[in-house]
Amino acid sequence: MKSPLITIITITLNAEKYLEQTIQSVLNQTYKNIEYIIVDGGSTDGTLGIIEKYKNAIDRILSEKDEGIADAMNKGISLASGDYILFLHADDYLHHDSCLEESIKFLEVTTDILTCRIQFGKDMKIITTKSFNFWTNFKGMAHQGILCRRSLIESLHGFDVKFRICMDYDLLLRAYQNGARLRKAPVVSSVMRDTGISSRQDWRDLKIRFDEEKRVHYKNCRSLSMKILYNLYWFLYLPYRRVFYEFNAKRKLLK
Repeated sequence: MKSPLITIITITLNAEKYLEQTIQSVLNQTYKNIEYIIVDGGSTDGTLGIIEKYKNAIDRILSEKDEGIADAMNKGISLASGDYILFLHADDYLHHDSCLEESIKFLEVTTDILTCRIQFGKDMKIITTKSFNFWTNFKGMAHQGILCRRSLIESLHGFDVKFRICMDYDLLLRAYQNGARLRKAPVVSSVMRDTGISSRQDWRDLKIRFDEEKRVHYKNCRSLSMKILYNLYWFLYLPYRRVFYEFNAKRKLLK
């Protein structure tokens, strides 16, 4: 594809600590056919002041109370006019100035979803891109590395506001089940900090995330065989993750 319009949507709420870096990483891109949208949930810190500083370079700004991240993301979609959408939240940023230009070289006319590599956490671990395959029924991908065709998101009716954490996985699973065409780009496109709600590693928050993943599975379960597989998966996976968590916790104490 030649020069598709890419809409980048940033969701914010009291995000003054990292927001300026996020905005600058978008504005500094060598690829210029970008529409930039910021959807703020009614911040009370310095977030709105930072947005005001860059308002002339931001295409659309919305600041109002919302019903959570999924609701804010849906508001961003309703404002978007791009061919593809990338969600880059306020504690994440684009990896380097030419990453978008490098990534879109891998877009084809039939591409519904383009997945890129991301760097994650304090160790800047590179998470490689994934294809759609049977494992998609069980685990998702980091949305910071995904360009998704806007018309596909709209055809799937956007994000399910009943989810607080796994709304992106729910959308991807529905896209997979509906035959969306995915292509991988060997480009590191984004950096994801481990400060967000989906990155918390204490057992309480992990359990909340796993419970949402389970709800995504059963919501989108289409056959008796998959229901049996999901039952087996969760029967084995939760105890495994609990043991793994406790092992890591003890190992950290011994250091």
